Amino acid sequence: MKKFIALLLATLMIAGCFAACGGEETPENKANEIVIGVQGPLTGSAAQYGIAVANAAKLAADEINAAGGINGTTLKVVTADDEADPGDKAVSAYNSLKDQGMQIFLGTVTTGSGLAVIDQTAADNMFQLTPSASGDDIIEAGDNCFQICFTDSNQGSRSAQYIAENNVATKVAVIYDSSDAYSTGIYNNFKAEAANRGIELVAEQSFTKDSKSDFSAQIQACKTAGAELVFLPIYYTEASLILGAAKAADYAPKFFGCDGLDGLLAIEGFDTSLAEGVMLLTPFAADATDDATQAFVSAYKAAYNNEIPNQFAADAYDGVKILAKLIEENNITADMTAAEICEILKAAICAEGFEFYGLTGAGAALTWDASGAVSKDPAAVIIENGAYKAL
Repeated sequence: MKKFIALLLATLMIAGCFAACGGEETPENKANEIVIGVQGPLTGSAAQYGIAVANAAKLAADEINAAGGINGTTLKVVTADDEADPGDKAVSAYNSLKDQGMQIFLGTVTTGSGLAVIDQTAADNMFQLTPSASGDDIIEAGDNCFQICFTDSNQGSRSAQYIAENNVATKVAVIYDSSDAYSTGIYNNFKAEAANRGIELVAEQSFTKDSKSDFSAQIQACKTAGAELVFLPIYYTEASLILGAAKAADYAPKFFGCDGLDGLLAIEGFDTSLAEGVMLLTPFAADATDDATQAFVSAYKAAYNNEIPNQFAADAYDGVKILAKLIEENNITADMTAAEICEILKAAICAEGFEFYGLTGAGAALTWDASGAVSKDPAAVIIENGAYKAL
């Protein structure tokens, strides 16, 4: 009898243990949460972009969840660092997000990393909405990828158009990164449109990821050629070094860039006076006076140590809100697989009648077609007194 009672007690204890363990993460809890994966450079020279995207995505999800979620479903944002690497690190980051249960992909942040994983996302049938990977090849690789940002071709051609239409300069030089898909994509389209607009390219200087610490030779070539303006389709870290090299060479042309320059003013230790007068195309300016922008800026600053959000943050914030609207309108539930969700979202985002008004549309509705490109035009801003000002 004693043995029987002991055996019975042990059995009851084991059953209770299983019940307790099962209660820690019930299927019901998991079924009420849709997981959005964010991939970008959280460390390294482009970390400002990735951190801004991750922060804003989490902010948007928190706001949605605090308001009751979407049809009773909440959003969970998980992140992975790819260091803006166009190879194995990007693939590892993507696989890490899948291991964390990703069902929708908000990424990548940079074009190079995006190209490294685009085939895998297509094979997985993972819906991919990128806030800032602007390469045309990103959306041409498969039908599962859509952009919130405008494309490299758009940025390059619109930059040339703006310079010509506003008589900013007629003799222009370009310094670009020939090892980077983002930079070369914008450069090629800028060059083509510049020819159409009567802009003379007096110097075309390049560098690579292995030779981006000293830009004195490129600056001297631009100065010798008599360039009135230097076009910089590059990222902010290299741009800061170029501005320093220009000052050292006593060369003061106008500088004009694209969205990669956003973040220039936030570089630790950078003399922001070097950026005075720099112009760039961007879909978002934190000093805009509309209610939506000011509410976002206030919320972002309150959440992240008084930091001012850049355009990458704004694109990511819009991205999560776009996904939330699509999830709600199409009755997407958390128990669906990533592939099932992808099929619904691919059709829904480019369906006639779907539009989104956000931070980055300059007051106009964002729409998409089956190509994955967004209907959004860039705006020009200038840096004055250490801040962006609309042109």
